[in-house]
Amino acid sequence: MSSQIDPFVSRPGPVPELFSWEFASDPYPAYAWLREHAPVRRTRLPSGVEAWLVTRYADAKQALADQRLSKNPAHHDEPAHAKGKTGIPGERKAELMTHLLNIDPPDHTRLRRLVSKAFTPRRVAEFAPRVQELTDDLIDRFARQGSADLIHDFAFPLPIYAICDLLGVPREDQDDFRDWAGMMIRHGGGPRGGVARSVKKMRGYLAELIHRKREALTAEPVPGEDLISGLIRASDHGEHLTENEAAAMAFILLFAGFETTVNLIGNGTYALLTHPGQRHRLQKSLAAGDRALLETGVEELLRYDGPVELATWRFATRPLSIGGQDIAAGDPVLVVLAAADRDPERFTEPDTLDLSRRDNQHLGYGHGIHYCLGAPLARLEGQSALATLLTRLPDLRLAVEPEELRWRGGLIMRGLRTLPVEFTPVEPAAREHLAPAPKPDGV
Repeated sequence: MSSQIDPFVSRPGPVPELFSWEFASDPYPAYAWLREHAPVRRTRLPSGVEAWLVTRYADAKQALADQRLSKNPAHHDEPAHAKGKTGIPGERKAELMTHLLNIDPPDHTRLRRLVSKAFTPRRVAEFAPRVQELTDDLIDRFARQGSADLIHDFAFPLPIYAICDLLGVPREDQDDFRDWAGMMIRHGGGPRGGVARSVKKMRGYLAELIHRKREALTAEPVPGEDLISGLIRASDHGEHLTENEAAAMAFILLFAGFETTVNLIGNGTYALLTHPGQRHRLQKSLAAGDRALLETGVEELLRYDGPVELATWRFATRPLSIGGQDIAAGDPVLVVLAAADRDPERFTEPDTLDLSRRDNQHLGYGHGIHYCLGAPLARLEGQSALATLLTRLPDLRLAVEPEELRWRGGLIMRGLRTLPVEFTPVEPAAREHLAPAPKPDGV
């Protein structure tokens, strides 16, 4: 870690406390202070790792696309106390490191190309009816009750079942994925052991599933439409995809693809319920059959209180400068997306929620070659979830005061632990359940 003296410590006013439970409930005032007084600041994280936090929009956009900042943890000049604390718990021991969040070109280019076909606009559009079916089915389960926890009952299971379908996880196994993913969320800000155990179980299952699918394709080479079958076919046709790479790819698509959408739906619904004027605008637009405000609205919700607070880890491969601050080779850099997306130098009235905001090039899904691969699917799920909730449960309201809600601790993601709501009970739509029933002890 660089020994350079922090040039911002002499600035007036106390440095705000970061990463406390109070901070988690509303980090934006602290980020505003950092943007103004210490836009690139070296900070000791709760794990003990020291990293540079980048908080201004222009600096953040530069850093996200800077090829001198590697995603490969091998470039981290890590001291002993930081060993293994800069990634997903358990991924090293489970041999799941070779995924898109940990590699650089040319391997990143090769692996991203193999999976990008699953997220083309055409494929996502073809998946839209299934997402809508899942959305309606989950609402049906609590529609008669007049109350629900929208995290446990809705925002969490929707992306889990969707990504399992996309990967090709059999329906009878999807409850296991729900349990493992739930453990990751529950312990995201606490003990790493629970997450590591879930990662190990998921790794074992994925290895077995890849083996079963390869045997099935060998016995009857009928093209499978699921992503894991596609990865197997690519590997068998000279694309040099190892089994570890295939398992790691499936793992990161699940890990990165579900919690971001859980938080998009949860944070987005909470923002709408606490901004009734904006919520009523959207409901009026949907009632008129106009989805334009829904589309711009989801982008604004991603900017205003997005699902990813900090971009995943980057490491300087050589000395460089960001925002006038020198960064030493080997230093970790964390881009604070939540701070950049409220930068008044980039966004007019950044602390105001405006669903019709047009000039909205937020960084909620990143920028550059590591721009979120699953962003089109996440947008589809977010639009489907919010539109269906507001249409089917028009008087949806918080069941507790906003200050009673608790946000999950953790470094990268931003999301609510629970979101209790009330509404006038309605009859469920007539349809068969399409997804496994949620377990009562889930997230």
